[in-house]
Amino acid sequence: MSQLWQPTSPTTENAPASPPRAASPKDSTKQRNPGRRIAQIVKLRPEYLAEYKKCHAAVWPEVLKQIKECNIVDYSISWDDASSILFANFKYVGYDYAGDMEKMRENPKVREWWAMTDKMQESLVPGAKSSESGEPSWWKGLEEVFYCP
Repeated sequence: MSQLWQPTSPTTENAPASPPRAASPKDSTKQRNPGRRIAQIVKLRPEYLAEYKKCHAAVWPEVLKQIKECNIVDYSISWDDASSILFANFKYVGYDYAGDMEKMRENPKVREWWAMTDKMQESLVPGAKSSESGEPSWWKGLEEVFYCP
């Protein structure tokens, strides 16, 4: 029996590791991908709070579709009014995180969405240029230190 995949720390700028894949999709012993929880932060420019909430109340269908096609589920963004930090939390259930993020980046509507929302944000990652530019990441990855399923 193969070992269960364990999450690794996303504190480095490298893409998160993907869980192991069974030899064949037809293999009846293939383990279901348990997913990997990912947490990220970015700072919201306070003058954009109303606009940010408004656009996220009606996320473009093309963006939502691409998120799902890139194996991201249970996606939420929370906001802290004291620090103006946005906290994103989602589960990645695919097998090729870097490849799926490249697919996301190739979608023109997603890039348009990022251009719109990036102007409302301030990255906490030194050297980050934009969501579209890739590395270093616009949103800062956080290390998971506790989880209770």
